Amino acid sequence: MAKRLLSDFDKLKFSVSATTRKPREGETDGVHYWFLSKEEFINKVDQNRFLEHEEFYNGTMYGTLRESVENDLKKGYFVLLDIDVLGALNIQQMYGDQALTVFLAPPSLDVLKKRLELRGTETDETLATRIERAKNEMTYADRFDVVVINDRLENAYGQIKELVNNFMFS
Repeated sequence: MAKRLLSDFDKLKFSVSATTRKPREGETDGVHYWFLSKEEFINKVDQNRFLEHEEFYNGTMYGTLRESVENDLKKGYFVLLDIDVLGALNIQQMYGDQALTVFLAPPSLDVLKKRLELRGTETDETLATRIERAKNEMTYADRFDVVVINDRLENAYGQIKELVNNFMFS
């Protein structure tokens, strides 16, 4: 959905997250992620250089660099972040009405589990972890500006596109 939004709105810019994980084949530093060592990441956390950050169950850290977002905002862009629920609520608290938070929810946890199984990228352990995480994240949905149920991709995208359009041009 993010790629479609970016192609539909020229004033929308995607925020490149920082991570401590190693680059995958074909990934470029500064394009797909900012690839940092754990020490570099922690130093940036200590210096309050992240708007939000999180450490996942496997020790990998992800975060949104404050300077990157602020620079894009100063240039007149609206910045699209693809982040976890706690990070989004942190952004919502910081930016208030200048942010639009959208919770993209599966129709159910069973549907989510089937979708993940069809991808073929999860082990039994990672699948269980992701489902448990999703269950927890769904308890925060009512704190977002809008909840969109991803029942059919085209329907969900249409709703999100309209929300973004109204937010940017109202």
